[in-house]
Amino acid sequence: MKNLLNSVRLVGNVGYDPEIREFESGKKLAKLTLATNERVTLLSGDVVNNTQWHRLVAWGAVADRFEKMVKKGSKLMVEGRLQHRSYLDADGQKKETSEVVVKNILLIEAKGKSVQITEDDLQPAGE
Repeated sequence: MKNLLNSVRLVGNVGYDPEIREFESGKKLAKLTLATNERVTLLSGDVVNNTQWHRLVAWGAVADRFEKMVKKGSKLMVEGRLQHRSYLDADGQKKETSEVVVKNILLIEAKGKSVQITEDDLQPAGE
């Protein structure tokens, strides 16, 4: 039950091809964005589409999956945890960001083709 304290699950479309960075140790980092869409009915009766953009990061084997399987436009589900952090930008200014640290991905549809999902795809990838 304690694993549910900081748990995020999103289904959406990838905004751009994953950015992959490989370190000297051989460990990989993947960065990308995911758009989720929700249709909202206003009091006036108008229906609007509410799109939210989420920053995603993944390490190790999960980053490998992003690199091999995911492209801009892919539809996928991600599971992970929400992380808030601060950093200094190039000008020395303190910035803050929130991102989802992805522990598992499920490719629902690659751009232009459907993908069959197996039971193994539902298991978390080890690092």
